[in-house]
Amino acid sequence: MAVAAVFTLARFSEAFLILRAEEVGLAVTLVPLVFVGMNAVYALSAWPAGVLSDGMSRPGLLMAGLVVLIAADLVLALAPGLAGLVVGVALWGLHMGLTQGLLAALVAEAVPAELRGTAFGMFNLITGGALLLASLVAGGLWHAFGSQATFMAGSAFALLAALGLIPLRQRMAQDASGNRRKPPLTNEE
Repeated sequence: MAVAAVFTLARFSEAFLILRAEEVGLAVTLVPLVFVGMNAVYALSAWPAGVLSDGMSRPGLLMAGLVVLIAADLVLALAPGLAGLVVGVALWGLHMGLTQGLLAALVAEAVPAELRGTAFGMFNLITGGALLLASLVAGGLWHAFGSQATFMAGSAFALLAALGLIPLRQRMAQDASGNRRKPPLTNEE
């Protein structure tokens, strides 16, 4: 949950993509194309990412999604003009395709079946609160320092989430290899 919360701090509201589009000079009538493009890449990448996650390490694929988010933020912060916007928005959609289904799968795998409803409720509460906080911080940074600071902060939060994912990856790899700690034997065994 902690990794998911920091990850969500890194992916503030997509409304900031619209603000960036306006900032680089995209005509107001074309601004909805930002969401269309982002969601097209998200939709096209979600199914292949799901297939990949069934055959490889989910935390490893989540790490790849975080790297893509860092790249998206850096492009949106540093690449000038419409070309930078297009690449940044496409990368943002790709990171969503790589990560959104994975986060749900990781929650489902991490808890016993009888607690999954509670776990998903807690997951959505924590990530929803983190998204609200992230958007407030992003808006404050945008207002005080400009768009570059907002996207650079997003990349920094994504880097923190990636660092937090390292111990989780190691623990899940250990669990997958059968090296789980077994409970102590009772007198009945």
